[in-house]
Amino acid sequence: MQRTVIDNICFPMEITKTSRKDAEARARELLSIVGLTEKERAYPAQLSGGQKQRVAIARALATNPKILLCDEATSALDPTTTKAILNLLKEINVKYGITIVIITHEMSVVQEICSHVAIIDDGILAETGTVEEVFQRPKSKAAKKLVFQGERDQREEMKGKRCIRIVFTSNSSFEPVIANMVLACNTPVNILLADTRDIGGVAHGQMILQLPEDEEAAEKMIQYLKNRKLEVEELDNYVG
Repeated sequence: MQRTVIDNICFPMEITKTSRKDAEARARELLSIVGLTEKERAYPAQLSGGQKQRVAIARALATNPKILLCDEATSALDPTTTKAILNLLKEINVKYGITIVIITHEMSVVQEICSHVAIIDDGILAETGTVEEVFQRPKSKAAKKLVFQGERDQREEMKGKRCIRIVFTSNSSFEPVIANMVLACNTPVNILLADTRDIGGVAHGQMILQLPEDEEAAEKMIQYLKNRKLEVEELDNYVG
């Protein structure tokens, strides 16, 4: 027999022997938190994918857990609904102090909501750190594959060329650093990739440059960037 929304949320409290009166009061409180007050008597077939996910979150919160585990919580949702669910999870984390562990293959979800990330590769913990650290300076092969998963075609073009990766912080993301470098060094440079990401509400950028063949000019450019406190990584894997 199918359960209504309120019965679904009450189910964990039935297991813990909570009285029906208290369980329904708690369920209605949670329905208010997840924005589904008017759906308490609805059945699953009458709900959208996003609404079903909200019911699942409410049910998981029913017994006041300290940790909320979300396994691919947004994998089957459209972009608008995904953003709404992530905003709800952020609100729950901040307002109620509940630690949220998210399991996902979507790096955009990690960027949007997480403070720390652990990357698992073939059952082995490959890398851990803050989201900012891992996205700006991925160390393991698995982390680089995930962080740069949309850049495979551009990176193929780098083979046989001397390239560097520059990391921009929120303070330098909007400065004309490359234009100033070209003017200062009087040498053109080829921009192979430029990307700005919103990580935890803060702008972070990266750029991959193909350096000139002239060794002296290339070293001068690298030094120019380092003097401006930018992080410069030489991409040895792409030098032939």
